[in-house]
Amino acid sequence: MKLILHATAVAVALLSVPALPAAQSGQGASPYRLLLTITPEARTFAPTHQYAPASAAVLQKERAAKADGKTMEAAALGNEAYDARRELYDRVELVTGVPWYWSAAVDQYERTISKAKPKARAALGQYSAVFVEHERWAGGLNPDQEDISPLSIRLFGGIGRDGDGDGAAARSSDFDLLYSLISFMSSYGPTESRFPAGVWEYYRNSRAVQRIGQFAAIYSHYGHLDLFQHAFPLPQGVSYSYRDTWGDRRGWGGRRIHEGTDIFAGHGTPVRSTCYGIVESKGWNKYGGWRVGIRDLNNHYHYYAHLSGFQKSLAAGQIVEPGQVIGWVGSSGYGKPGTSGKFPPHLHYGIYSDRGLVEWAFDPYPMLKRWEQSERKR
Repeated sequence: MKLILHATAVAVALLSVPALPAAQSGQGASPYRLLLTITPEARTFAPTHQYAPASAAVLQKERAAKADGKTMEAAALGNEAYDARRELYDRVELVTGVPWYWSAAVDQYERTISKAKPKARAALGQYSAVFVEHERWAGGLNPDQEDISPLSIRLFGGIGRDGDGDGAAARSSDFDLLYSLISFMSSYGPTESRFPAGVWEYYRNSRAVQRIGQFAAIYSHYGHLDLFQHAFPLPQGVSYSYRDTWGDRRGWGGRRIHEGTDIFAGHGTPVRSTCYGIVESKGWNKYGGWRVGIRDLNNHYHYYAHLSGFQKSLAAGQIVEPGQVIGWVGSSGYGKPGTSGKFPPHLHYGIYSDRGLVEWAFDPYPMLKRWEQSERKR
């Protein structure tokens, strides 16, 4: 009887969802919504995209995508998988009322944390990267940690929910995973001002709230998911030089190592964003001088230091894209605000990866070489 009432309630809820304005998605009316019917079965996530083991053609496509400046993820995915993800986000939006870009942001944040901790976060779904521990899904006191019954899971305080209406709350279901997470987070409300409170309640981590908010802003701004292309930080055609300076000793500010790559160029040479991202920091740093920090969808922090100045309209919270000028090469830093000229003009470029609670630097030199070669081939 419970399942019958549940399915009926779902049909009523679906019928009551108003048509979303075309401008909300940033792309006009979503083509995926044309595939939906107002029945409980419509909630079942069964995309038509099927994948076979990688063939020679697929591997060639990945190599071509990498040569074109895309990340490994973008190269491996292709448009089909992006479409499958977007279809999943649109269906969650239809049922929960939470805009698709919040689902995309949560899913992408989960993906970045799983990449940073692959051994602790095994993949559960095929398209979604959401990872939920057994005890959190089924309830900490639930004697059956593999429980898929929505009623008993709810009884023991688990977050697992039956999103697709098949009577089971399955950790292996893309829709159930994402629906459960978004339902939990939207308990404070689905609005832009209230949803972050639910994100905090789930992660209890202010960094997670900030990252997911940043990702949602990027997805909402562009209206699509394929936002992983890159550009070299200096324009082609200008004079510059660089080598791998990762780990070199620094001579100012105490004992420390060089966490980045120095690209030497003339004073005033334009500095460009290497990625799609959002400006997280802008201003003075005694080591880096005038500097900009940009967060991308891979949860990488791109650090541009020793600038002579910023692009006039640049501000924290601004969304940028590959090749967009953000400032100019200078020699600022190593002292109080305004200090300059203690070393030849150059751009210090670094990348830091967020692991959830801490960030760690990694050598950007191989990526810079790849982006440079890609631009030279265009």
